[in-house]
Amino acid sequence: MTDRATQLRGEGRDIISLSVGEPDFATPTHVVEAAKAALVNGLTKYTPVGGTARMKEAAALHFARDLGIEVPTSQVMTSAGGKQAIFLAMLATVSEGEEVIVPAPWWVSYPEIVRFAGGSVVPLQTSAASGFRFSAGDLESQIGPRTQWLLLNSPGNPTGAVYSGDMLLGIGEVLRRNPRVMVLSDDIYAPLNYTGAPHATLAALCPDLADRVLTVSGVSKSHAMTGFRIGVSAGPEWLIRAMEKLQSHASGNPCSISQAAAVAAFEGPQDFLADWRETFRQRRDLVVAGINAITGLSTPEPEGAFYCMVDAAPLMDRFGDDAKLALHLLEHGVAVVPASAFGGRDGFRISFAAGRETLMEALRRIGDALAP
Repeated sequence: MTDRATQLRGEGRDIISLSVGEPDFATPTHVVEAAKAALVNGLTKYTPVGGTARMKEAAALHFARDLGIEVPTSQVMTSAGGKQAIFLAMLATVSEGEEVIVPAPWWVSYPEIVRFAGGSVVPLQTSAASGFRFSAGDLESQIGPRTQWLLLNSPGNPTGAVYSGDMLLGIGEVLRRNPRVMVLSDDIYAPLNYTGAPHATLAALCPDLADRVLTVSGVSKSHAMTGFRIGVSAGPEWLIRAMEKLQSHASGNPCSISQAAAVAAFEGPQDFLADWRETFRQRRDLVVAGINAITGLSTPEPEGAFYCMVDAAPLMDRFGDDAKLALHLLEHGVAVVPASAFGGRDGFRISFAAGRETLMEALRRIGDALAP
């Protein structure tokens, strides 16, 4: 699909990309200025592997203020993006053949990271009918003697699913009955929650489980800093130390300039986030209404992030599979990602991290492409 999109653009075709998972807003000015100052002041040398002392303090502030997780800096580390943190956690703990429960549809990298670490992926299938969320009972039915981890993403990519505090408390009860199971809570989309309720996360709600919960966050989605590659993790000290050891051999410290920018992001003003969230909510409403108005397509209303998981099952007799459907939409000028890339089927993910006019034009093209 990428090759075909490149070819079409080379032919002069206008392709709207709704496949990218990054905010379309500009990085806040105070963050950019902090990066410039770091360069001017010569902060261009190695730093401690897990981040500077100032970076760890800023990360601890973020976890406490924004996620309700009180941790000392000894239980915090910085990595080159949240994805690297997940890699490090899996490599540090998963032995050959051990199982990791991954709710589906999943973010594309989750199962690949687990397999790279030698683990076995246990899919926990969800559906639009359940808001793409699993229940405590669903989880318990998948836990076996070799279960090592549960990967939990809320708000979720690719579905926008949000787990409420009550749902997480139920999951906590299951974990208490299964003391071997650890949880990686990917909270990177925490600021983009449209439910009106405060963001809920497992380590804050169930502090007695904190010794086996790793919470991953960052600045990529919240502050439009995807290219800076900064992720932060909070978890038990033994795991943080193990992850830092691996990072020392894999990549060394995260970029010193990016760390300075991330400090400014966490310590600086946060009021703009409410405006960004409202803009995304309005875009979500536009896309949900537009998709549901197209014959053969439907999507539930996502409660967070900036994605819709679109069901196109009624069109499969016409197209055969969702990859062919996605290629068909690409030929009509819109790039999306087939659901099968996320462990789903018969649909596609659409990102609404684009301007209103762009989204309206994309919806028009999709409607024309799928006209009977």
